[in-house]
Amino acid sequence: MNIKKGFVRMLVLVLLAAPLAGCFGGLKRLKVVDYTDQRVGDLSLTKKMTGKREFLFFSTTKMSVFLDGNIQGVITDYQGNPIEGVTVKVQPSAPKGMEGSGGMDEFGAAGENANSSVNLSFAPGISDTMGLFKIHFSLPVTDNEVDVRGKLVYNPGWDQQKLNLGKAYEPQMKESPFRLYYNLDSGFLAFAEGVRNIIVQPVGEGKGRMQNLPGSRGPEPLKPAAAETAPAASGDKAEEDLFKGFDFGQ
Repeated sequence: MNIKKGFVRMLVLVLLAAPLAGCFGGLKRLKVVDYTDQRVGDLSLTKKMTGKREFLFFSTTKMSVFLDGNIQGVITDYQGNPIEGVTVKVQPSAPKGMEGSGGMDEFGAAGENANSSVNLSFAPGISDTMGLFKIHFSLPVTDNEVDVRGKLVYNPGWDQQKLNLGKAYEPQMKESPFRLYYNLDSGFLAFAEGVRNIIVQPVGEGKGRMQNLPGSRGPEPLKPAAAETAPAASGDKAEEDLFKGFDFGQ
């Protein structure tokens, strides 16, 4: 009888240890072959709970591997000066293998079933004093790879901010599509943005063809207002006129 109880206890321990071994086992060594030109960095692998596994007499948590990192860029004005405080957000599309699951909700989650979900986490980036922004992401690894599409939205709500505050930074390019891909086995990492809106302006000296070159120029840098010196000049004139009515020295 004791042998039978011992066998049952051992069987229960084995059943419990099997899923837990996958939860607390070591992650694969992160290998990166970077083709992003430093647009993506600070990569790491983590395990997160994404649901539960139901057994006959007990349940265990379901763990999944996620790729964490940052998408980064620089915000400047037309003269190349860094601009602080500009927000850049990501609007993700459905992850690979989840295209027919009803898409993404407002939190970037696409449900697999009632007890689990796949979350695409993108924290908004805000440019610092050097104009650098970093969008932190946490993306699920499916079939040993990450393949996510979406779009970057630059300073969303700038028009509402201008309406409320009377001033705002209007982005030259409002949004751009992107694709982020990573293969866990080969370490291949790629980040590609879609069609970019590149602005040019006509330049040239003298007369000739350059005068007929189509296009408009960028905004001129602000110049000091001439009105600051006007009061002083008008004051001197008023003082001069004041003493002209007297015959001093005559």
